[in-house]
Amino acid sequence: MEHVVYLEAKEKELKKLASGEKQMIVRGAAGRKLPYGRVVCGEVLWFIENKGDGMVRGKAVVKRVFNSEKLSASEALQLIEENQLMLRLSPAQIKRWAGKRYLVLMELQNFELIPPFAIDRSDFGNMDDWLPVKTIEQVRVLSLEKTVT
Repeated sequence: MEHVVYLEAKEKELKKLASGEKQMIVRGAAGRKLPYGRVVCGEVLWFIENKGDGMVRGKAVVKRVFNSEKLSASEALQLIEENQLMLRLSPAQIKRWAGKRYLVLMELQNFELIPPFAIDRSDFGNMDDWLPVKTIEQVRVLSLEKTVT
């Protein structure tokens, strides 16, 4: 399994991953929703910034995954703070993720910027910030003509 992951453009997450400043990403929710329990070590994550162009610009391999049990707000905050050196979250991001009952922390390795390419998101009805795909080739758009909607 591979995954298309949206990163926060205004927080410069892609730039932080590329520079090595950031080596971990987090996702969370009130319940066990994607990517909870669906990511394993060795899988490839493909990164898109959430700025509207829909272009995949980076990739990395999952080195380590942690799926939390149900957390209180203080436990979630503590988990975020314990991993902040690798997460490099802004205060607004800390506030956002620390309020979630279930967190997924993914340590990354072998991050690289790649030549940008578009993906076909038409098979994903509910646009979320995490899209599981069997392989990236199944959603990769090969010509610019196909990206026009």
